[in-house]
Amino acid sequence: MDGGMTVGRRLGRAKLIMNRQDMLKALVAKGDQEWDFCIIGGGATGLGVAVDAASRGFRTVLVEQYDFAKGTSSRATKLVHGGVRYLQQGNIKLVTEALHERGILRRNAPHLVKDQSFIVPNYKWWEGPYYGLGLKVYDWMAGELGLGKSKWLSREETLEQAPTLDAEGLRGGVLYHDGQFDDARLAIELAKTAAEQGAVVLNYCRVDELLKEDGRIVGVKAVDTIAGETYTVYAKTIINATGVFTDSILQMDQPGSETVIAPSQGVHIILDKDFLPGQAAILVPHTDDGRVLFAVPWHDKIIVGTTDTPVSMATIEPRALPEEVDFILQQIGRYLRKVPVRGDIRSVFAGLRPLVKSSSKKTAELARDHLILVADSGLITITGGKWTTYRRMAEDTVNTAIQRSGLPERPCVTATLAIHGAVEIDFSDPLHFHGTDADGIRALVAERTQWGEKLHVRLPYIRAEIIWAAREESCLTVEDALSRRTRSLLLDAQAAIECAPVVAALLAAELGYNEDWQVRQTEAFRELAKGYLPEVENSGTGKY
Repeated sequence: MDGGMTVGRRLGRAKLIMNRQDMLKALVAKGDQEWDFCIIGGGATGLGVAVDAASRGFRTVLVEQYDFAKGTSSRATKLVHGGVRYLQQGNIKLVTEALHERGILRRNAPHLVKDQSFIVPNYKWWEGPYYGLGLKVYDWMAGELGLGKSKWLSREETLEQAPTLDAEGLRGGVLYHDGQFDDARLAIELAKTAAEQGAVVLNYCRVDELLKEDGRIVGVKAVDTIAGETYTVYAKTIINATGVFTDSILQMDQPGSETVIAPSQGVHIILDKDFLPGQAAILVPHTDDGRVLFAVPWHDKIIVGTTDTPVSMATIEPRALPEEVDFILQQIGRYLRKVPVRGDIRSVFAGLRPLVKSSSKKTAELARDHLILVADSGLITITGGKWTTYRRMAEDTVNTAIQRSGLPERPCVTATLAIHGAVEIDFSDPLHFHGTDADGIRALVAERTQWGEKLHVRLPYIRAEIIWAAREESCLTVEDALSRRTRSLLLDAQAAIECAPVVAALLAAELGYNEDWQVRQTEAFRELAKGYLPEVENSGTGKY
């Protein structure tokens, strides 16, 4: 593949941000030399470990079978939060840690994480004091890294903040603050950060074999699924950070070993902004299945979720069940003046939580604490947790590796390490989530004005963002572009389907592919995107 002349070279930068061909060259140049860390998995956890290890000066390589954040890490509720539900459960340790990490992430990625106000509507006399006092405790636990103080709202103030709430029987509300972000975009920025720190990060690179000497893991065999090349990677430490696919790597290490993950499916739907036109989000504190339900403004849409459905097998493209979609519509419909129906849904998507097994029979009761396992072979597995605590999970993992693998002691620096693109920015800017890279995208538009055209009238993205993704963000497919480099598929599945041919043509021109490739890519994306339309049922496939 030929990426052509890059905007990075035009702007005179000495180093590309994250060009996959350069990453492959760096891997090949290493030859049989030993890396310090080889990380399997390119979601939130694996990327966090790559950033931590590389920023401590360790020689680090990360390989991901699919695209960065293809699985769970791009399918979250888009919240950086302590977890109100875990506070209700009494998990003080998890909430305190998460609130601390929320503050760190807001400071280190101000272009991606913002303060989001939430309203808990009160329809019963006891809800105001009960939730109000609980959220005051939430504020206190956040300490100096808090995002704002909670407060009680009158009925009139509640409706002023959220005018589409059902006013009948409304007594008032409680307003509190949490964080909101774009999960896949943060993953891409973490990959860039790792690369800036000297790591090699490769998507579409599948681990097929763990290499051992005298029962100890010394490396992996990985296949570049784009070109078909096989690479042997030797490393002092192998990290299994594959999320819901954790057990697949554990089985590769020790066939027949006990499974540790109890995957649970969470579904979200996307509605137009007129269902919740204000700036505040809504928290429904208790649904019929004992969870909380969020309705949150996101990219000028409303994201509503989530569900909790145990699943027997992890798949790379999980699909929402009809009853899950109906559940969300029913639960949020109790609180809105205009009740949404299936025809109002712009997109529906499902993600799998890598919950660590316990004696609990309900996945909604399993804690999101992370788990680090060290196998007899030396394989280190990090699993569980959630996006908000990814940095702490990575720190703990690298510390464990240092203790177990004889690596030199080096302090963690990620608590104060700015994530790529970090800049205080106006969130009304449609390019805000690119941070400092926004100037490079604007330079592309200045170079070729048609690149400033929108991909679709119902989507906020322009063609230059696809060019940038191909050149600087290891974007290799139409799905990469429309699902994770932009969030088109999640925001409006039908609009994403309609602009797929344009995106395929832009990518083909950048990556050196012909019209046949464009046709295949467009059709593959259309087939996948059908599963994001609410009236279509499908089943996912794929595993590590």
